Amino acid sequence: MASQTSAVQNITMSGGGVYSLTTRGAEDVINAATPMLLSALYSMNISKNQDGFTFSDMGTADGGTSLKMVEKFIHALQKKVPGISINIVYTDQPKNDFNGLVQTVLGLGHFSSYLERTNNVYPLFSANSFYKQILPDYTLDFGFSATAMHWLSRKPCELSNHVHMVGADGEEYLRFAEQGRKDWESILLNRARELRSGGQLVLLNFCRDEKGKYLGNTTGVNMFSNFAKIWQDFMAQGRIKEEEYQSMTLPQYYNTVEELSSPLINIENPVYQAGLRLKQIETHITPCSFADSFKVHHDAHRFAKEYIPTIRSWNESIFFGALDSQRPFEERQQIIHDYYKTYQDQVEESPELHRMDYVHAFTIIEKI
Repeated sequence: MASQTSAVQNITMSGGGVYSLTTRGAEDVINAATPMLLSALYSMNISKNQDGFTFSDMGTADGGTSLKMVEKFIHALQKKVPGISINIVYTDQPKNDFNGLVQTVLGLGHFSSYLERTNNVYPLFSANSFYKQILPDYTLDFGFSATAMHWLSRKPCELSNHVHMVGADGEEYLRFAEQGRKDWESILLNRARELRSGGQLVLLNFCRDEKGKYLGNTTGVNMFSNFAKIWQDFMAQGRIKEEEYQSMTLPQYYNTVEELSSPLINIENPVYQAGLRLKQIETHITPCSFADSFKVHHDAHRFAKEYIPTIRSWNESIFFGALDSQRPFEERQQIIHDYYKTYQDQVEESPELHRMDYVHAFTIIEKI
């Protein structure tokens, strides 16, 4: 059984462009937030004599979900400041599929690249977590991140009766909440060091909104409770051991709007004292595109086959990692296959009960 306070390791999104191809919702979120992002850009005072402009995409995965947004940003910036050179810094943890990321950005993979239609734009790649300082002091003009900063830097404990903090209570919940608070402040303090005066952050974070809604819990089946129920059934059936059940805890925390806002409005907080100010925050629900498509085509089998890969793209490595490494590799693969097949069968049987709406807080932050 893994240590309860061990650092989070081996968390990877599906590579080679698979993540962006299967997670349409992540791109839909970015597209919905693009007007907010451009409004933050338009508010900036950028000197025509400024020596370049640096934009960072933090937690970028394979880069595909943000391509359209980045292209619109480039065109808007170069219209605002003609001829300005732009560095686009893509960052993610070292285990990310950087080969796939580079291919995506250069237009060598599944997607067309903005580099084919822009000039004076220079993509750069950094294998650094947003829990560290990525760029030198006062060099970042605009920081962006979407659907990434809910991943914690460490797992504060294993959950005894669930797989995600949304199902936690008591001391276990408090430990996740405290880790979430520390990590959010750490992210912001590192960005405060990087940002120039007047620099902007637009961060799109999974959250629990004012009505208590969160990813996969807007109507019908609660996705995370279903994760836990199927995993618990596997234990009851003898497919997995109790230790493997206990080890399956997603190292994530979904902040509330109040928790996201607090370090940016509390004058005693180190984040506020470092110069970061909250300009705007609003919650937004992005409808599940697979569930909406089902309402049109009414093909339950097709819906289930499209729906499950987007779930697997971001949590399969965690489920696989919870299994005893002494098990034969093929046996572990079969357990994971059967786990998602069980979920898929449930979706196909009752498609109207399943949808993975994305619930985010869209946030604009400025460095004064």
